[in-house]
Amino acid sequence: MTRRATLAGISAGLLLLGCSVGAPTKSEPRPESAPVSAASADATTTAEAIGLLRGGTAFVNQTSYRSDVDIASQITSLSHTDNVHKRLTAKVTAPGGVIEIRMIDDEVYMKTSLFRGVGDEWTVLDPARVPSDFALSFAPGKNDSGGSGRLIDAIVTARADGPEISGTIDATRIAAGNGISFRPGPGGVFPDSARRHTFRASLDTEGRLVSFLMPEASGLPNASLRYSDFGTTVTVARPPGAIAAPDALYPQLGLGEGK
Repeated sequence: MTRRATLAGISAGLLLLGCSVGAPTKSEPRPESAPVSAASADATTTAEAIGLLRGGTAFVNQTSYRSDVDIASQITSLSHTDNVHKRLTAKVTAPGGVIEIRMIDDEVYMKTSLFRGVGDEWTVLDPARVPSDFALSFAPGKNDSGGSGRLIDAIVTARADGPEISGTIDATRIAAGNGISFRPGPGGVFPDSARRHTFRASLDTEGRLVSFLMPEASGLPNASLRYSDFGTTVTVARPPGAIAAPDALYPQLGLGEGK
């Protein structure tokens, strides 16, 4: 994985964690169309499972939480988010370095040496100069540091068995944003099987989403999203001596233009 492939952007306080998939595989034969009654039943089952998953992410707007993202043990992120009190800390580790982010109300601080012309000291960002795809926000719909909503939106089929939900996801439909994301390999083409990639998710005893796992297959690396530490106090300190972010930083935010 190149650094350009891994550092794809920043949203809701985290780098978009992206990964290029391998070379396209041969097209697989499409399954024969299922009978209308079976298709209807599958659609109902899928809708019910997706409803559980969406309900399982309501905590994002209600309490503090921790989110962990891992892509092939190459790119990882750890964040503590409290949207109610507008506090966030995040750390993203990728080949070549680390990015740290702190958010307090409308203040955004960043420390990284991964971008050209940017030192490794703490900087404070000017919101008016941040590109729209950086989208650091505590606003509903933009405040999930794990990015579960983008995964749920890309589900093709799903079935719930108690607190366990499994099915298939179209990896090519996972929109850009924080958390798990994939880019096509050379030639800009995904393997056909990436459109029917398996996943499994788990809810805790209170119905909250606690894991969303995608195994290695179809040219895609294994990837996982986990939520935990619900209700834990998130304390964020303003970095002492933070300087105004240099002009060179802003054009690189969200564009994957590392050193």
